[in-house]
Amino acid sequence: MSYTPSGDRYKTMNYSKCGKSGLYLPKVSLGLWHNFGGNDVYESSRKMIWHAFDKGITHFDLANNYGPPEGSAESTFGRILASDLRNHRDELVISTKAGFMMWPGPYGDGGSRKYLISSLDQSLKRMNIEYVDIFYSHRPDPNTPVEETMSALIDIVRQGKAIYVGLSNYNPEQTSVAVEILNKNGVQCLIHQPKYSMFERWIENGLLDILEQRGIGCIVYSPLAQGLLTDRYLEGIPVGSRASKAHFLKPESITPEKLTKVRKLNLIAQERNQTLAQLALSWVLRDKRITSVLVGASSITQIDDNLKSLENIDFSSDELNAIDEVLKTV
Repeated sequence: MSYTPSGDRYKTMNYSKCGKSGLYLPKVSLGLWHNFGGNDVYESSRKMIWHAFDKGITHFDLANNYGPPEGSAESTFGRILASDLRNHRDELVISTKAGFMMWPGPYGDGGSRKYLISSLDQSLKRMNIEYVDIFYSHRPDPNTPVEETMSALIDIVRQGKAIYVGLSNYNPEQTSVAVEILNKNGVQCLIHQPKYSMFERWIENGLLDILEQRGIGCIVYSPLAQGLLTDRYLEGIPVGSRASKAHFLKPESITPEKLTKVRKLNLIAQERNQTLAQLALSWVLRDKRITSVLVGASSITQIDDNLKSLENIDFSSDELNAIDEVLKTV
């Protein structure tokens, strides 16, 4: 089956400038953490990539250990890129990361030069590309000097293996130190990728201010709290869900208090003519410092449902106050 991208792919998507750089990212980007691994159905993954690109999603986010098994999401994406998007590489922003465990032994984890550079070389081979657009240090490593980790990012840019570099899961203090090192060496930190949702708001306590001051973009992951901020758990834990399998979203995380909040938030969503997931994505994007949200997808329908959040990202003060009241309550 051949694929020809839609000629209307740039007519409906909204794009945001990434910090003070010249790079624009779609408001909604596609993360390939789940459903694109070697254990998934290739044709389903392929059609979701097609559909996302047809809808103006130009940014595809990966990491070395995405799968399962580890590395297979990059292999899947590389296969799709070669077969269907090889003539559109310059229209895509492809990102990958390294920082968590990828292979056994002392060199397959952390933030050392050895690990980061070796990992990126492996990622490029799996995707069969010469460079990525963004390469992230996936997490700060307490066992590696930050100077060493940043020196690897600096050399990766200078070697042409990545156009930009970014940070993920760094706290405000760690971010400031890392960015200062990069800047002193003439390399820009393009973007930060933190976890952020209605249920996880730590980046509001300093990180967003630092990113704004430094002109760094922000793309958030897990904006739906791993599915908790969807209508899937309104009546408890359904059979076959992530939580029922204890897969990332643990059953113990779905407390009666959380479910009470989810149901109240769902009522606010209905008043806005949105689903709960659309409300959650719109709420994240309400902050102009957020460049993009990363969403996962298990179907084309899910991609479309998430994109509908862009139809209403404005909130009245009453709506924001109502949401804050729900989030404060037990």
